[in-house]
Amino acid sequence: MTRLLAFIMASTLVLAGCDTAGTNGSSGPRQYKISSNNTAKIQYRVVDSINALRQASGAGPVTMNAQLNAAAATHSRDMSAQNRPWHFGSDGSSPIQRVQRVGYAGRFLGETISETYETELETLEAWLSQDDTRAVILNPQAADIGFAWFQESNGKIWWTLIVGQPTGAAQLQG
Repeated sequence: MTRLLAFIMASTLVLAGCDTAGTNGSSGPRQYKISSNNTAKIQYRVVDSINALRQASGAGPVTMNAQLNAAAATHSRDMSAQNRPWHFGSDGSSPIQRVQRVGYAGRFLGETISETYETELETLEAWLSQDDTRAVILNPQAADIGFAWFQESNGKIWWTLIVGQPTGAAQLQG
């Protein structure tokens, strides 16, 4: 486990050196602004980072799932409207209900959320530093992932990551 955590931290530092969207070009503190043109780039940077960490822990890769992305995007926007990071929607919906609403036929395995001004990789690093959120991300049963956010005009970002297991995957794992 110590080697895995060391790998996680080293990977995050290496990936943090990659170009990220939204720097304002000034020498002062920057505000991380996400352009809609960078959605796929950000999502796949997170998936690639997660898959590297999953491989190091012996878990299989995850793939981006459009339905889980939709559920994550809806929840991120809703958390902003509620002005609080929590797992229930303003209508009382649970994460399970939200993935069912978007038509995801697989099994919901977990959700991680964050309210922050940090980048996606800084947020991922924070999630990986906590046992409960790290367990969601590295769940060996997971094969699908949804990752989305909502950014307010002041720069605050509401991140949501959802993992699932496709229908039939449990039988394939034996």
